[in-house]
Amino acid sequence: MFDSMTLTKVTASVCGALLFFLVGGWAADALYSSHAGGHGDEMAQAYTIDTGAEETTEVAEEGPDFAVVLASADAGAGEKVFGKCKACHKLDGSDGTGPHLNGIVDKAKAASAGFAYSDAALAVADQVWTAENLNGFLENPKGYMPGTKMSFAGLPKVEDRANLIAYLATVQ
Repeated sequence: MFDSMTLTKVTASVCGALLFFLVGGWAADALYSSHAGGHGDEMAQAYTIDTGAEETTEVAEEGPDFAVVLASADAGAGEKVFGKCKACHKLDGSDGTGPHLNGIVDKAKAASAGFAYSDAALAVADQVWTAENLNGFLENPKGYMPGTKMSFAGLPKVEDRANLIAYLATVQ
């Protein structure tokens, strides 16, 4: 059934098809290539489209003032936000991964006896956790206190921070 002529035709057909696709791939690459140089060459934009919009260098608006948001903060909503803090902080007077937060508002910084604070926290132990200080810390802990052990990234929404601080102010 298979003689040498049939085997030669099948082999030639497979090789011809592979050659056809190889040459077709090279041709398509040459036709539709978006770069003229070799690998790693820098490309300059050929043209720009003027949309008519002027470039603005204005700084984005800061958002609402923290004191205004704090005045209308909801402690009930802050209790829900505290769910993000529960993994490390407790409200029963005992320390966890982080210090307990009972009465933290207007409490001295690094004042939880027995907790191993970072050097950054110990350096400001003579200061008090005011609502404004807590707002800055909760927004970006590493930015507010470089060297802190707190690995939490922060709360970006000012409303969440205000609600949390209002809730913490109720916990003694």
